[in-house]
Amino acid sequence: MKAYDIVLLTESRYEQPAEIDWYVQNILTEDGLVQRALEERGWRVGRFDWARPDFDWSVTRTALFRTTWDYFHRFAEFSAWLERAGAQTTLINPQALIRWNMDKHYLRDLEQRGVRTIPTVYIEQGESAGLRDLHRQTGWSETILKPAVSGAARHTYRLDPSNLDAHETIFRELTAVEAMMLQPFQQQIVERGEVAMVVVDGVFSHAVLKVAKKGDFRVQDDFGGAVYSYTPSAEEIAFAEEAVAACEPAPLYARVDLVTDNEGRLAVVELELIEPELWFRQHPPAAKALAEAIERVYLT
Repeated sequence: MKAYDIVLLTESRYEQPAEIDWYVQNILTEDGLVQRALEERGWRVGRFDWARPDFDWSVTRTALFRTTWDYFHRFAEFSAWLERAGAQTTLINPQALIRWNMDKHYLRDLEQRGVRTIPTVYIEQGESAGLRDLHRQTGWSETILKPAVSGAARHTYRLDPSNLDAHETIFRELTAVEAMMLQPFQQQIVERGEVAMVVVDGVFSHAVLKVAKKGDFRVQDDFGGAVYSYTPSAEEIAFAEEAVAACEPAPLYARVDLVTDNEGRLAVVELELIEPELWFRQHPPAAKALAEAIERVYLT
């Protein structure tokens, strides 16, 4: 008999934090809601750092990604861990889906499957095109530059003709070691915000509106962004569910970040399937819905 039915995956900073500020408290609250929902259904639940060297992953039936927010800083280590842990336990979401979603080239796959996304030019590692050349080729005046493997707005820059030369050096340094992506800046992100749609087992659960602080474009709370409850339209709900349905295999949980693009149509900014913040604290029933889905799909 295994020691755990499910382990909630976090990172070392949040497994047993020495100091608890508002940010860490949100993490503990969110994980606590999921853990209690599972325990109330009779399952044995643990919560550990994914990179914990002394943990034997074969002692748990399943492992649920929650706050593994350092994985993109430790990409090679995380990728190797996925292989080891995936051979010992069942990962939620599945390993194949995690690997696909780790690299934002997945947006190209979604587009090919009929899901509208933000237009993207990928600059592969080692390519020599400069920022001015790329802007001239695309015809885009104002853009966002970011890595293909990233999170929390790491190396994310808002560009326009006035600052291209100032960013050329960091652009060259980054493309020497990793793939980057260039997208036209979406005005609605600063004018209205970005909608995050939470989908559990293929069905819309709840949504929030992420708004950047004045003078910024990054909606993450790490940079002063704010989160508000949001009631989406029927069109937004259908769009989010269709985006999730385009994933192969189907994810048990997903967050669809969407915006009304510069052409006035809904588009996926990002599809978060690995370790998205799901704002259970704003909608606790979603934690229970996730626990029910885990039980039905993975534990019975």
